Amino acid sequence: MALSLRTPRLTLRRWREDDIVPMAAINSDPEVMRWIGDGSVRDRSQTEAGIVAWEREWEERGVGLFAVEERTSRQLVGFAGLSEPVFLPEILPAMEIGWRFGRPYWGRGLATEAARAALDFALRDRGLGRVVSVCAPGNVASERIMRKLGMRRERETAHPLHGVPLRVHVIEARS
Repeated sequence: MALSLRTPRLTLRRWREDDIVPMAAINSDPEVMRWIGDGSVRDRSQTEAGIVAWEREWEERGVGLFAVEERTSRQLVGFAGLSEPVFLPEILPAMEIGWRFGRPYWGRGLATEAARAALDFALRDRGLGRVVSVCAPGNVASERIMRKLGMRRERETAHPLHGVPLRVHVIEARS
């Protein structure tokens, strides 16, 4: 399926093999990974396995994490999209919107632009009635994006494996 979304500055598209190296560079940055799981960085093989899993989710569910590239440079800047938050069984069934961008692309509104396109896709194109987003307290940038998307904080919990506190945000489709 050759699904892609376009925003003024970005293309959200399915993953390609040549995305592995730039995504691995993003995943190897401790500052990028600071708020993800236990904060561990990921290497090339872990990144490749992640991309394979994200593509499998596209095939099985018709939703997934988009590779996000800057339209002018065609550089991979990160990802945005939907995944099932299996790491947090207490909120299942659910679909989570998430994003991860390389540091050179922070502070420019790109994550918000991509997340807004992915959320619109989830609610309108895929007909999801409810979408969640999860982050650790202190991840101010992600919580700011959640607010810009119209999400509200639903609950506080903890990561079942790592024990770190988490905040669950939610948005429901307007009928």
